[in-house]
Amino acid sequence: MRTIDLKKKHHKFEKMIPKNKILSLFKETRSDSEHICEPLQTEDYVVQPIVDVSPPKWHLGHTTWFFEEFLLDPYLPNYKRYHDSYAYVFNSYYESIGKRVVRTDRGNLSRPSVREIYEYRHHVTSNMIELIENHFNEEFAPILEIGIHHEKQHQELLLTDIKYILGNNPLQPKYKDFSNEQLIETEKKEFIKIESGIYNIGHDSEEFCYDNELPRHRVFLEPFSICSTLVTNREWIEFINSGGYSEVMLWHTEGWDWVKKNSITAPMYWHNNNGQWNNYLLEGNTTINPDAAVTHISYYEAFAFAQWKGMRLPTEFEWEAAQSHFNHGNRWEWTESAYLPYPNYKKPDGALGEYNGKFMVNQKVLRGSSIATPANHARPTYRNFFHAPLRWQFTSLRLAKSL
Repeated sequence: MRTIDLKKKHHKFEKMIPKNKILSLFKETRSDSEHICEPLQTEDYVVQPIVDVSPPKWHLGHTTWFFEEFLLDPYLPNYKRYHDSYAYVFNSYYESIGKRVVRTDRGNLSRPSVREIYEYRHHVTSNMIELIENHFNEEFAPILEIGIHHEKQHQELLLTDIKYILGNNPLQPKYKDFSNEQLIETEKKEFIKIESGIYNIGHDSEEFCYDNELPRHRVFLEPFSICSTLVTNREWIEFINSGGYSEVMLWHTEGWDWVKKNSITAPMYWHNNNGQWNNYLLEGNTTINPDAAVTHISYYEAFAFAQWKGMRLPTEFEWEAAQSHFNHGNRWEWTESAYLPYPNYKKPDGALGEYNGKFMVNQKVLRGSSIATPANHARPTYRNFFHAPLRWQFTSLRLAKSL
């Protein structure tokens, strides 16, 4: 067991956005979204199997609307909106902006067509390039950066939504070759001891972050240890075989109700065929690799497994304090922390204040990013958040122990 003292200095956070860097990042991001959709058939673009999964073409339209709504319309001289109804069709949850299509109805949008949405994207992208090249200023630069990372956020949702759409198709078709989806960690499994003390938490860099990663602040942590590796499929099969999904004492009341109501017996995409566990991957259906990290589990399941092992999940502050001493970035890791504002958090003014602050209730924090997280978007202070039963993202868990 290693003992590590992770007390860190506090640094002032300032942000600089060079024009050439932001233009390059914008072009790359717009291209990446369309690249994710290249393997799709036209029919795949409109499917919405459940409320949490949006049709791929809605993601393409929504990320485009963001730039049109918050940048082109207010800042590009003489800009004319591509279509008067698209603000209604592609607004997501910005109540202060106006009416929107109900989330559950996104799959009803057979029109606009896929072709029309790509035309919309190209129209907005070309006008955005003009805005950045000829009218760039400090007033809208932070909004532009948020818009880029907003699209990167949707690229992750886009890929995981595509997996859900295809994985719930009776044919379970292959998306494309995706050789790194199964995560096999080669590091030695050990518990890393972290000393008690005061630790600085939150973003402390000139690079981009979301408002919910600020302000940087101090927390006191009691001594704990945290596992150097994620829980594996082999361990999860042991949990299943021991009756983990039928032992009420391992579960929260809400979690147990969820298990019984939905007949949950294994992680999402797992199928037991005559005693052999298979799972659906982006490459198609395959036999489960017992050495791979368990994936697509809910917070309820992560909590129950930790109880079964006589351990617990780390808090998000413990995770951040210890993260430099284990590998992460391939799976979102459930924590025991509720998604709440940091001390002295201030929600941004205007519509962008709806981006994170209004979701700070009844959700759990996940840390670490995943294989679906785009380049230049992950960082140790990133606070993802989802409701406890959700598991269509690339979620996993890391065990912790109080000392």
